[in-house]
Amino acid sequence: MLDPIYYTVSAVMWVWHQLFAFLLGPTSGLGWALSVVFLVLTLRAVMIRPFLASVRSGRAMRALAPQVALLKERHGDDRAALARATQELQREHGVSVVGGCLPALLQIPVFIGLLHVLHGFNRPGLTFEQNSAIANYVFPPDDVRSFLQARLFGAPLSSYLSMPQDLLDSFGAHVDRWEVAAVTLPLMVVAAVATHFTARHSLAQQTNPTGPAASVMRATPWIFPLGALVGGLFFPFPVAILLYWLTNNVWTLVQQRIVFSRLGPVVPLPQAVPVPAAAAPARIPGSKPVKPRRHSSGHRPSRKRR
Repeated sequence: MLDPIYYTVSAVMWVWHQLFAFLLGPTSGLGWALSVVFLVLTLRAVMIRPFLASVRSGRAMRALAPQVALLKERHGDDRAALARATQELQREHGVSVVGGCLPALLQIPVFIGLLHVLHGFNRPGLTFEQNSAIANYVFPPDDVRSFLQARLFGAPLSSYLSMPQDLLDSFGAHVDRWEVAAVTLPLMVVAAVATHFTARHSLAQQTNPTGPAASVMRATPWIFPLGALVGGLFFPFPVAILLYWLTNNVWTLVQQRIVFSRLGPVVPLPQAVPVPAAAAPARIPGSKPVKPRRHSSGHRPSRKRR
């Protein structure tokens, strides 16, 4: 079912590796690491237009915040009426909630695809020679062997901190766990720091939330970095996945700063203030109501001279 994603991810990574293998050698760990980095850059370059659309949608939501607050006061606890009125307001101003989430949603299948392809280089239960004889989607057996032999500062790119020792031994040469830790731990920390600043900058561009959502949103700059730390410590997050995580967040932070600095601050739209109806003259109790006179069009009533 997900094979199209796996083949697409491996194809983009394979193209970049051909370039860096020509420059640095087929078994260069730096060449393989750069192929992962440029896989991220390719994805984010393709997503520039959806990102700009999400920025416009988010800024429009911030501009509509005063009118949304007015709708909340008007409808009170009627959630259904509030939802309909909010959707109508967003439709009038061309705001798309789905469009604002699209860039984040598009990154999920790429992350899953890269994780699957990386694990496909070193299949559990197989020796180095057996893995080297099996293609990994677009990668032929020769490239699989090259990937298994590549090292980034002594650590294989598909190795992770909690990897069993028998899997570490299947990379063709003995790999000590401290060699993997020496690469993964700094990557985890740097990726977590980049995630913190990215989430912090993104939060600063959003409307100040109220209610229970406020505390959750304020905590996101501290919650999101836990993904890199917990994943690197306890889950099979290979070195290459941490590289992906770091590159993706650095790109997001730089892109946000450039785009938001050029767009300038958001100017909120004014609240729609209801115009009060003209007050009717007070009637004396017991008197007959005064009926307004009807005048023929085009003629004014003549004033009575005293």
